[in-house]
Amino acid sequence: MTNEADPPHLIRNCSVERTLAIVGDAWAFLILREFYMGARRFAQIHAALEPPRSTLSNRLAQLTDAGVIEKRGSEYRLTESGKDLYLVMLALMRFGDKHLLDEHGPPLTLIHNGCGHPFTPDTACSECGGAVHSGNVTYRDGPGAGFAPRQDRQQRRRRKGAQNFERNRPSSVSRTVEVVAERWTFLILREFFFGVRRYEQLRENLGIAPNILSDRLSHLVRRGILIKQVYSESPVRKEYHLTPAGRDLYLPLIQMLSWGDHWLGYPAPLILTHTTCGRDFQPLIVCSHCREPVDAGSVRYRLNYAFPEAVARSPALLGKVEGDA
Repeated sequence: MTNEADPPHLIRNCSVERTLAIVGDAWAFLILREFYMGARRFAQIHAALEPPRSTLSNRLAQLTDAGVIEKRGSEYRLTESGKDLYLVMLALMRFGDKHLLDEHGPPLTLIHNGCGHPFTPDTACSECGGAVHSGNVTYRDGPGAGFAPRQDRQQRRRRKGAQNFERNRPSSVSRTVEVVAERWTFLILREFFFGVRRYEQLRENLGIAPNILSDRLSHLVRRGILIKQVYSESPVRKEYHLTPAGRDLYLPLIQMLSWGDHWLGYPAPLILTHTTCGRDFQPLIVCSHCREPVDAGSVRYRLNYAFPEAVARSPALLGKVEGDA
């Protein structure tokens, strides 16, 4: 319990943190994925994901309260802000397709309605259209920069057995979710992109419990996102660095930042600059074939796998609910 005389722990204002308050766990991401694949009803999502019913009810209520989905009778529909989160989903899928594939290859083929071609979702600068990655972006404080008291949230150990998220459908989103889709893991990664390398600085910046921080760092090292290196021999001291795969997680993070800046009503804490063209920019997701921006309404998909018969009958898995306009 905090002594009333103790000052509150201050953390940096951050649109990633605010976005993660809405979609900061694996179930929330995967429920949204089912909406993008045509789900509308509780039973459809439950058939596809098989979460505990109480967990599904809780996450649907959370997403409704946040304005990401809305309930219409017995169905749920994505709002405009919910549709815009599709760009975060595409960035997560791109990471999984690049780093986490099995011998069967990509589970989905995306098709851009605009040009009619299969495509890979690339991240591009809104000003010049050039490629964006962690090595060609700088940042500075925006009008919403500063610090605020940390919001107390339950600090839990990372969920085990996350392979269960893929029990009914192979999914690059599920595989990426297993690695990173948990609030503390994303925030730890955010600190690495701010240049933080050491345990104590991470703990101070985030106000995170030591056992939670140790658990997340060990997980990221095991999954090839971080490596641990010695920086002092006497006494022996170590710091962490992002691997090439870890640096690729910059792209989902800046999509969350962009979404939070646009939809959550706060002045932007950070301004991103694309060093290739020298201009401030927003990260776009574009078609790798025609380089035009894509969104939730301009993409179709083809499944590269088959479902168990009982699951395949669920309308949620067909991409369109029968009778839907």
